Amino acid sequence: MGKGKEAAGKSKEAGGKGKGKAAGGGGDEPAAKGKGKSGKAADGLGTCTYVKARHILCEKQGKINEAYKKLDEGWLSNGDKVPPAEFAKVAAEYSECPSAKKGGDLGWFPRGKMAGPFQEVAFNTVVGATSAPFKSTHGYHIILSEGRKN
Repeated sequence: MGKGKEAAGKSKEAGGKGKGKAAGGGGDEPAAKGKGKSGKAADGLGTCTYVKARHILCEKQGKINEAYKKLDEGWLSNGDKVPPAEFAKVAAEYSECPSAKKGGDLGWFPRGKMAGPFQEVAFNTVVGATSAPFKSTHGYHIILSEGRKN
């Protein structure tokens, strides 16, 4: 439980994800898109209107931790980003959301569409990065951020 709450609690900070190493070298796109908007978030986190993301949803914390371990062992522990196709395979195997059939793809969604912690993490995860597991009212999630736009 500690991991999930920690990630959700840190999500309000710039780049607030549970694991810093997952974001390694991923600042290029958001920084470029963040220019010209408000000066307070130069990296673009939290300032965009739409996010494109994939996710894994599990009812039980043990299952989401298994999925995260698979992502961690394959990419994150080396400081690599999880390729969307590989994240999709893990989502298809572990996720209990109907989006699992599409590799966890949620497409583009606007700010305000997703509830509480999910929105916070989705809008504060750097493009290309994977969030640490966190809890929402629907269960436990991992998010892969694929894009942002205004």
